Amino acid sequence: MRSGSQRSAGPTEACSRGRLGAVSPSPARAAPPAAVLWRRLDVPGHDACRLERSGTGWRLDGAAALLHAGAPARLAYRVDCDGDFRAPRASVSGWLGPHAVEVRIERAGGVWTLNGAAAPELGAGVDLDLGFTPATNLIALRRLNLGEGQAAEAPAAWLDDECGRLSLLTQRYERRSATEYWYESPTAGYAALLLVDAAGFVRRYPGLWEREP
Repeated sequence: MRSGSQRSAGPTEACSRGRLGAVSPSPARAAPPAAVLWRRLDVPGHDACRLERSGTGWRLDGAAALLHAGAPARLAYRVDCDGDFRAPRASVSGWLGPHAVEVRIERAGGVWTLNGAAAPELGAGVDLDLGFTPATNLIALRRLNLGEGQAAEAPAAWLDDECGRLSLLTQRYERRSATEYWYESPTAGYAALLLVDAAGFVRRYPGLWEREP
């Protein structure tokens, strides 16, 4: 998620090294899904999401209800990733005011597509960022699996707030502690210290989102 609109025997446990990783649950007993409810800070709104195992990969499944451009909006989303949180596929459906939204995003062979239309200029974007939710920061954080003191660039294919266009979003994460990441997005003109839980969900996104208690 960007302005204007992060890794674990299971998705809710920290690794012994203090990293967030895509570690398979025990085959005898899969860990329960991790779930979160956020409150939007700059406009009225909420977002509920959960992270769960899906075959050998992972799935983010959620829905946002918020005020968009002065009108009510509801967007349900699903993002499927492999076991290393790579090559995401996503769908978004719902409405923005009077406008219906039905979007499918895929990345295959290094090329992103939006409803079947290729966007080859986004080849540098490994991750996917849905602009209306803080949920997708988890994808980059789990994939990068940074240790404390480490930093990395994480360019992403960003779905704009109107859900009509994919563009390249420049991002950088620096892990400051077990639960804190310094986040910068020159594209969005946004920088802040993000507070993250053990699953990789953002707990506090200054000025934009905050996890409900």
